Amino acid sequence: MSELHTFLFEGLPVRGVLVRLTESWQELLRRREAAGGFEEPVRQLLGEMSAATVLLQSNIKFNGAVVLQIFGDGPLKLAVTEAQPDLAFRSTAKVMGEIPSSDSGRLPLEALVNNHGKGRCAITLDPKDRQPGQQPYQGVVSLNHLEGGLLNELSEVLEQYMRQSEQLDAKLVLAANDEIAAGLLIQRMPIEGEANLAGTDRVATTEEALDEAYNRIATLAGSLKREELLTLDAQTILHRLFWEEDLRYFEPKAGPTGPRFACTCSRERVAEMLRSLGQEEVDSIIAEQGQVEIGCDFCGQHYHFDPIDAASLFTAEADTPPGSNKLQ
Repeated sequence: MSELHTFLFEGLPVRGVLVRLTESWQELLRRREAAGGFEEPVRQLLGEMSAATVLLQSNIKFNGAVVLQIFGDGPLKLAVTEAQPDLAFRSTAKVMGEIPSSDSGRLPLEALVNNHGKGRCAITLDPKDRQPGQQPYQGVVSLNHLEGGLLNELSEVLEQYMRQSEQLDAKLVLAANDEIAAGLLIQRMPIEGEANLAGTDRVATTEEALDEAYNRIATLAGSLKREELLTLDAQTILHRLFWEEDLRYFEPKAGPTGPRFACTCSRERVAEMLRSLGQEEVDSIIAEQGQVEIGCDFCGQHYHFDPIDAASLFTAEADTPPGSNKLQ
């Protein structure tokens, strides 16, 4: 079962989140397989992105969608994951070239999206109840960073983003295969007002001591191997890494309240998209193909509109021909 674990380091301004996407990740891959699927390096990147986006959403508790995109001029033109406030997520990718072979199944971002140094990572926060004129917030990180060096791991890219956008240090470990997508996030928090410091004696009292404590915890987290993240349960991982630390655990989120695959596409949304194209364009498609067929890139669901359905898109409800109830 997919699950999300949150915990705090008592007396220290450091928090952690661990996510394990199992049946939800497998469902996403099954749906995509029906539409042709993705090669292994793309699947692994999408898995890491899925785990990372759920971690980001749970960490900031944002009332809206968190959207993570990786794009560039390599064979993988775009990879995108979206996570909702209830931890529902979906992911897809657009491949327009030959994916290089890899013995391990993993490829650096340079090989996938950054062939000529134009790779970018964008994190968008799209409010659920957006006010008139309000735009989503977006932060962009170039994959060419660190004095001309490359950020070749998704974890490195997101650590850089959090340092830039939130001014807080973070450590990420991500891994994925066809069975599980998982991630561990450790983040330093502002000292003032944090719940894990209230009513407790601080383990560290000076800025130097706090730096040392965070660096110790980040180093421990960084020692986690991908294979361990993919094969060990959450409690085993946390005990192996932080058995000498004083952790406060919170109730894991799993099942209906936990991470899960869900797509927000619907026949009504597709109908609105077709209306935006205009009747002339839709009629031309009907004339050429006999129907309009739209496939969702995220879940593989196909929506069919026959001539009666298409006509009803541009007809008042009272004038809709009888017998055409597919839009209900």
